[in-house]
Amino acid sequence: MRMQRPGPWLGLAIVVGVAIRVALLPTTGYADDLTQFVEWVRHIANSGLPNAYDAPLSFGPVMAFVWGILAAIDPAFRTALDASDLGVRILLKLPGTLADFGLAAGVWYALRARPGWAAAGAAVILLHPAIWFVSAWWGQYESIFALLVLVAYLFAIAGRDALAVVALTAALLTKPQVAPLVVPFAAWFLARIGWRSPASLGRLAVLAVVALVTTAVLWLPFVAAGGPAKYLANLATYQNDTYSVLSLNAWNLWWLVQELFAGGSLVGDNQPFIGPLTFRVVGFLLTGLLLLAVGYGVYRRPTARTLALALGAAALVAFAFLTTMHERYAYAAVVFLALLVDDRRARWIALALGVVFSLNLVGAASKLYLGGILDVTGPVGIAGAIAMVALTLVLVFEVLRTSGAGAATTGGGTPLDTSAGSGAATSAV
Repeated sequence: MRMQRPGPWLGLAIVVGVAIRVALLPTTGYADDLTQFVEWVRHIANSGLPNAYDAPLSFGPVMAFVWGILAAIDPAFRTALDASDLGVRILLKLPGTLADFGLAAGVWYALRARPGWAAAGAAVILLHPAIWFVSAWWGQYESIFALLVLVAYLFAIAGRDALAVVALTAALLTKPQVAPLVVPFAAWFLARIGWRSPASLGRLAVLAVVALVTTAVLWLPFVAAGGPAKYLANLATYQNDTYSVLSLNAWNLWWLVQELFAGGSLVGDNQPFIGPLTFRVVGFLLTGLLLLAVGYGVYRRPTARTLALALGAAALVAFAFLTTMHERYAYAAVVFLALLVDDRRARWIALALGVVFSLNLVGAASKLYLGGILDVTGPVGIAGAIAMVALTLVLVFEVLRTSGAGAATTGGGTPLDTSAGSGAATSAV
């Protein structure tokens, strides 16, 4: 399949993508989550940004800054109790929606050497149901951390290591779900920089310092009020109490356990599963092993294509095998597979993932907000969970298969890849 020129359909994709989001921004969306966000923004508006973490925020300081800006823009947040006010509701959804367009631009930029495929990748982001459903309808902020990770990817493949670390650290301090995506980047830096000489270790140490400085700068406004410690306590509460279940509407391995062995009831993930090992610990072990495999693939062949594949795989591994997962947490995989739109094998994986993931999102929101059009439980949920686990393993295998392909090397032993089947590779150093 050849794509040389974008043609007029790229303009059509932009128009349709904008129209979809304009239509969805005023909708009530997932009202419960929007009400929670209003409470946090109201707290920031009335108590000040430094005291943001006196409220039970589960997001890092980057989102606290975003909400602080929203609070400054609209005084209505000072008294709002929910998202019933149209202006409040649109403002809440706007940051994630604008980030959608940043994702489309980033994918286009990564594939720009082949304009046809660049336009196709951007169109995938603009029109993908899972993308606009999460941001413009639901009002969630996955697109913001995904955009920062995409920026880190673009810097990494351009050889701008320090800037890549800054962007990746900012992403991690947006939502903790970014943590699994750090593994492919760590493998990338180890492979590209090396670790067996003092000079290589020195360069890696510099990157570690960059990460620490970025972390310190982003947390600085909140330190005096104990923000970092309160944030960690908030995460512990959510992990160990509020969401301490095998799966919260996420079609993954643990959803199968809940459906097949608990009649669809939620099961606490702190219960023993194998001997003294709890469900949560087993989930960490499975995820860790698969992330090591993904990291090994990147380390063995650190190319733009392998890194994009690995980031998608890492997101799916966490989604499929960790407990306490929500239905949205496979989001980043959709974004990074869009970088491989010119690769036939990756396109089929992305298509299957897009269908199953979109159905999971609709099913999770269906009972409360979409008139029960799709039941997240039952046979559909079981089939969806099996499909997601299978797609995850296929993607991990694809990373390893790619890393085993023959490649030229530089004098330092770093594989080069400018013809591995991905337009993203054409942006490599």
